[in-house]
Amino acid sequence: MKSFAVRTLAAAVVLAVGSAGAPAAFAQDNIRIIAPASPGGGWDQTARAMQEVMQSEGIVKSATVENVTGAGGTIGLAQLADKEKGNPNVLMVNGLVMVGAILTNQSAVTLEQTTPIARLTGEYEVIVVPAASDIQTLGQLVERLKADTGAVAWGGGSAGGTDHILAGLITQAAGADATKVNYVPFSGGGEALAAILGGHVTAGVSGLGEWLGQIQAGELRALAISSAERLEGIDIPTLKEQGIDVELANWRAVVAAPGIDDAQRKVLTDAVGAMVKSDGWQKVLADRGWMDLYMSGDEFAKYLADENARVSEILKTLGLVS
Repeated sequence: MKSFAVRTLAAAVVLAVGSAGAPAAFAQDNIRIIAPASPGGGWDQTARAMQEVMQSEGIVKSATVENVTGAGGTIGLAQLADKEKGNPNVLMVNGLVMVGAILTNQSAVTLEQTTPIARLTGEYEVIVVPAASDIQTLGQLVERLKADTGAVAWGGGSAGGTDHILAGLITQAAGADATKVNYVPFSGGGEALAAILGGHVTAGVSGLGEWLGQIQAGELRALAISSAERLEGIDIPTLKEQGIDVELANWRAVVAAPGIDDAQRKVLTDAVGAMVKSDGWQKVLADRGWMDLYMSGDEFAKYLADENARVSEILKTLGLVS
């Protein structure tokens, strides 16, 4: 049997076009997508959306999803780097949360030991206070941070996760002492919301989608969003426009196994690129409210390295890694 690389590279030359003028799709063979988390979560949803679109658009003949749970995705990462080394038929979903988990879990395997393919989607974070709070603006929150960093309690998701990272980056960019960040982790958005509305924390941090309903209903006041520019249809000022030079997205991406050659990497990168440009993927983004943050190839590889350095630095400052 011909190797995957021979078959897929040949298939990349002979393009399957559904109709005149339609974008060409790569008629690849089987792809296995590792979701390094339990079914139902964000990484699993991404993997299954990829599976559906890559098959329906004819980019692959068949795609399967394998869930490998544990340790913030680092169990799946270890499997990819060890058991799948040199295998060009496998992709793994990952994201910013995994960058933090690698550091906090002191994982022996890192994303540097994978082959970067592409960043796919993401969600920006919002900083909120209850509507009844006397904090009206981000500037007022920053003044409190500068006056007494530890007196400002932040509520959000798990320790070392995206919410915690953003709280640290904001504190640092504000010129306050990030080693004294007072962060209260909660197991879910519901618990964090109750703590914020109950006045048990000063401010909350979460993905925009988590609390958008409460913001629109007037229960929460959004002080800032972590995007580079204001989002269309969302009347929330950015951190940057308010003098805090921080941008952060809770991104999701795909990487391939280590040990594949440049030609195999190109086939996978092109296949994911074809998926992202397809009508099927655009529908997935619209239906699920996912933000398109597509970035591929060497640009994504550099972004991944930069994110690792930034997250490593702030987690050390927060005292979560040595």
